[in-house]
Amino acid sequence: MRLSNILLATKPFSSKKCPGQIGISCQTGTVSKSLSQVLRNRKSQNPPKFPRTLPNRAYLALCLLALSSSSLLIAQDTRTVTEPTLPPACASLDAQLNTSGHSLAAEDENKLDTVRIQKALDTCTKGHGVVLHTHGKANAFLSGPLELREGVTLIVDKGVTLFASRDAAAFETSPGSCGILSETRGGCKPLISAKHVSGAGVMGDGTIDGRGEEQILGKDITWWGLAAQAGKTGHQQCFRLIFTDSADNFTLYRITLKNSPNFHVVYNHGDGFTAWGLKIDTPQRNAPNTDGVDPGDGAKNITITHSYIRAGDDNIAIKGGTGGLTNMTVSHNHFYWGHGMSIGSETNGGVSQVRVFDLSLDGPDNGIRIKSNGSRGGLVHDVVYDDVCVRNSRNPITLDTAYSAAGTLKGNSPPSMRDVTLHHVRVSGGGKISFNGYATDYRIGANLDDVLLTDALPYQYVISHADLYLGPGPVNLQLANGTDSTIGGKAGQGSAVSCTDKFVPFPQQ
Repeated sequence: MRLSNILLATKPFSSKKCPGQIGISCQTGTVSKSLSQVLRNRKSQNPPKFPRTLPNRAYLALCLLALSSSSLLIAQDTRTVTEPTLPPACASLDAQLNTSGHSLAAEDENKLDTVRIQKALDTCTKGHGVVLHTHGKANAFLSGPLELREGVTLIVDKGVTLFASRDAAAFETSPGSCGILSETRGGCKPLISAKHVSGAGVMGDGTIDGRGEEQILGKDITWWGLAAQAGKTGHQQCFRLIFTDSADNFTLYRITLKNSPNFHVVYNHGDGFTAWGLKIDTPQRNAPNTDGVDPGDGAKNITITHSYIRAGDDNIAIKGGTGGLTNMTVSHNHFYWGHGMSIGSETNGGVSQVRVFDLSLDGPDNGIRIKSNGSRGGLVHDVVYDDVCVRNSRNPITLDTAYSAAGTLKGNSPPSMRDVTLHHVRVSGGGKISFNGYATDYRIGANLDDVLLTDALPYQYVISHADLYLGPGPVNLQLANGTDSTIGGKAGQGSAVSCTDKFVPFPQQ
């Protein structure tokens, strides 16, 4: 993509959305510039000159503002993303089961639709979709693992619920490997997978229910109960709802995902992932490892927009494992309970060029969060949080290199963070604010510009191995130099803009 095609707004993004398009503000009078225009303008100006006599850290602090300004311009998905559309149908399948309460009747637990759904997916022509729809009073399907094909979309129509089977044997990768605790991982197939295909997706106004809160058939424990035991006696073998690997141009559109036994969505090694109008709902607050969306491990060009996520773990967790992750946009979203807008904890492959804007986080355990430790760390850089509202979070802003019980131990993969920008951020409800770097040579570098607490509740601060630059906008955090840290810049004056209109109820079907 040419640089001139990357649109960048020159004013803060408002909560008002442009229908069908992201990355552009609808504010009256806002003018968008292309990156090439910005660069041309910069060439005509004299570059800033810093005194050579400044100590290295002071020089670094002064550089943060200029570097963070560049991050505001280039950290994002490089694609021009517009609202998806439903493809034409290649096949329509009638529901044959009825919901009973929020699940299925016991006598229907062996009436699987797996074979007929998979057959329709296998025979569907590229660019089309298989539609699951109601038939009379019948409104449910029951399935084990399904595999998407090249250019084929699974469409779950309004009023339809696709339930995952409670039979662990349906998901096992080897005999007896799923629905247990073991020393290894990878014992379960996902409910829906897309591997080495392009142009596939899952769409529709219906629901896919992983039934994580229900008992595994033949056992006296639920999927979430099994996950709660993990770590004490072994790894949980619980299936994921949607898993992709090397699936370019994958799309989730308007679908509701709920109650996954493990992560709801994983996107690895692909180029081009769009989630638009996605709803992820885990009604139980403490459901271990039920992350909303986990992109990472070699993924790039990702957009998650106009979505609503409440989860038992991270709302979004950007993973930078061995393959790393780059160029991601998170825009116009609402998060509720969960562990926040997270990067990590795996950052050993690197995470860069991430832009989060127009986000509300209402009652999560964590708000803005970058986490890692010495066993899985790497470089996280060029990350921008712009127009973010957080309320009632124990940890509203957390950049932490001592994540997990083993986080304080020094390892062979030290984490560091630089060129992290917090811009137009509002926090209320109290809590802890942390900039906790790893060591003198593995630091946190961040610019805080217009970052305001909007109440008088108590806040705690942790600052170590960090270089923070304040301004030019107002900052009223009570920051003080911590262990091996510097605070530079000069915050301006200003008052907080209300976030009241940002916090909206989770949409009900």
